Amino acid sequence: MTAPTKLSPTDVRTAITTFAALLRSHREVINRLNVYPVPDGDTGTNMTLTVESVVAAFGSDAGEPTMESVCQAIANGSLMGARGNSGVILSQLLRGLVERWRAVVAVTPSLLAESLLRADQMAREAVVRPVEGTILSVAHAAAQGAADATDSLTHLVRSARDRARVALARTPDQLAVLKQAGVVDSGGTGLVLLFDALCHVVAGDPLPVAPPAEAIHVRVSEEVAAHPDDAVGQLRYEVMFLLEASEVTMAAFRDVWAGLGDSIAVVGGDGLYNCHIHTNDIGASIEAGLDAGRPRHIRVTDLAEQVIEERWVREADVVGTPVNDAVAPPTTAVVAVVVGDGVARIFRSLGVRAVVSGGQSMNPSTEEMVAAVRAVGSDQVVILPNNANIRPVAEQVAGLVDATVRVVPTASIVEGFAALLAYDPAADADHNAIAMAASAAHVVAGEVTRAVRDTWTDVGEVHVGDWIGLSARGVRAVSESVAGAATALLSDLVTPAHELVTIIEGDGSSAANTRRITEFLAERYPTLAVEVHHGGQPLYPYFVGVE
Repeated sequence: MTAPTKLSPTDVRTAITTFAALLRSHREVINRLNVYPVPDGDTGTNMTLTVESVVAAFGSDAGEPTMESVCQAIANGSLMGARGNSGVILSQLLRGLVERWRAVVAVTPSLLAESLLRADQMAREAVVRPVEGTILSVAHAAAQGAADATDSLTHLVRSARDRARVALARTPDQLAVLKQAGVVDSGGTGLVLLFDALCHVVAGDPLPVAPPAEAIHVRVSEEVAAHPDDAVGQLRYEVMFLLEASEVTMAAFRDVWAGLGDSIAVVGGDGLYNCHIHTNDIGASIEAGLDAGRPRHIRVTDLAEQVIEERWVREADVVGTPVNDAVAPPTTAVVAVVVGDGVARIFRSLGVRAVVSGGQSMNPSTEEMVAAVRAVGSDQVVILPNNANIRPVAEQVAGLVDATVRVVPTASIVEGFAALLAYDPAADADHNAIAMAASAAHVVAGEVTRAVRDTWTDVGEVHVGDWIGLSARGVRAVSESVAGAATALLSDLVTPAHELVTIIEGDGSSAANTRRITEFLAERYPTLAVEVHHGGQPLYPYFVGVE
């Protein structure tokens, strides 16, 4: 094959689709490397979803694209689809890369080198407090490598890739948290794949093959403790939204956010920005957006829970289940956020009129909950978020609809289950909210899942593959078996005052394990009533509720 001397629109599109495929294949490896700014194991997924949004924007047309259409898809697709801190920064890098390409027929080596320098500059400007040893360091090294090798396109992309790899290898020397964990930066690892994709398209270089995720050994504490490098790890919540705002209001917005948290990235332009912050003040962060313009697609993640539970972000369309219009709307309707078809069926059987799919790391947006509230047909609505992360987003709904909306602060599926036992469709929203909150408060919730990395907890050391039992107090049980973790968790949760245990089976449960759990309860707590339901939730073989 003859190496091209310029990048055509098709070359650019092929490089991005190849980059997306590489991110997909390396996603779990990049997730495993993710220990900065918090070890929440989602960098690979966030970068993948960001670039797949670009691929989706390309559409299915297999014909020869124009440079204008390719650049439009890259700029808009990455901005709208950016997820997490890494995705937002990657979006700005891609937008900076193609900023000057729209008016050209093909990209020359000199233009590509200039564009990589521009991408580096824009990414750094988007981050309020740039930190070396991250994706920014890798982007800068790649740009410098390209600038030193403009004699040919092949030489340029290989120089950029090689400098990026060297910079990635140096990241543990720049960030103490990486050196402590014995890993390189996760975002930088993902960015190097872009240059691998370019080298493949331009020079035919082989694509890298992802190592097995289990071969990546990382040791980090489950606590979201301060890193030696900064205080980002002390901030509990990740807040993201798209912000429709005038450029004149954005400087003040950035100043306000600078005082509210860290890991701040604001990218975009022309009236639309993608905004990301780690903070302890969710309300003030969203209010700053309201002062500047109109925030939408608001997403809030509890980083402390995400680190402890290590729920991998799942690629899924978060959509609401259609409302049954054949049933007349009640005085007060219930909208619930659930995960798992079985859980949805249980909630519907208890009177929920509309469900929205979502959970710990696939939080639905405000718009999705607004759509569900508008669809139920009642002018009074109770929302069950069933997750602490989702509650702040649910509380924004009331100001966006004409209905009376009340949020019952359920933090788990089993709390939502208990709340529905007090639901009265003929009563008003205020009455229901009080009664349902009181019912939910009687439940002590727990979950069983599998550890995806080594860590330390109050109940002992956890190794990859161990089964762990979680409650509001964190990890409460560790075992080599599902049933062992579940029974140890229940031993920690159940007291002589409790009367009922509800068990919801998910993926990874089995009849044999459920029998071991119920037999344990019957022997240890003979007066305790036990109910078992099939929920079908992913990642969690068992949800348990004790009341």
